Amino acid sequence: MPIQHIKQLIKEQFSGEGSGHDWYHIERVYKMACVIQEKEGGDREIVELAALLHDISDHKLNGGKLNAGGAEARKLLLELNYDPERTERIAQIVDSVSYKGALVEDQMDSLEGKIVQDADRLDAIGAIGIARAFAFGGSRNRPLYEPESTPELHENFEHYARSQSHTINHFYEKLLLLKNRLHTVTARKIGEERHEFMERFLDQFYSEWNAKK
Repeated sequence: MPIQHIKQLIKEQFSGEGSGHDWYHIERVYKMACVIQEKEGGDREIVELAALLHDISDHKLNGGKLNAGGAEARKLLLELNYDPERTERIAQIVDSVSYKGALVEDQMDSLEGKIVQDADRLDAIGAIGIARAFAFGGSRNRPLYEPESTPELHENFEHYARSQSHTINHFYEKLLLLKNRLHTVTARKIGEERHEFMERFLDQFYSEWNAKK
């Protein structure tokens, strides 16, 4: 399977997307997944293809259809005459990779899937994660912060996907929880620094919001 061909297809699909789920996000996830795989092992080709295809039909971009990514990845790979068994492994990763709510357990069984999920989650935290969070909130006309609106720990994917809360709540509903939901040793080491950066950002944000700095 020519990785470059899939890269080009995905780049064409996601170029210019403005909510933080653009081609550059996918490219960063791809590169980080490769870094993690080099240290943790697993099937390199499965990791690369799943990373490139992980957002192929994300609910945030497809009009709200949940769990559509696996089917789209499967369709594309089979149209390219890729091996059916390996296609199914990739489709399962794509279906399971997304965060589905604070109180929803992860359903990722394979090492390759855990690597891709870790790479995706690392791109949701730290400096880039902060930038992406506000880019997404702005693309959906969400407020930066509303002090009277408190975070909600969602019990299922449907409630999480349909949340319209302000961006600061998103830190408590997802971003600050990701450090403890990383699977691999490699990702956990990287995640520590990014998590601490988000905590410092929030301290500064509240100080400025309350006119203390």
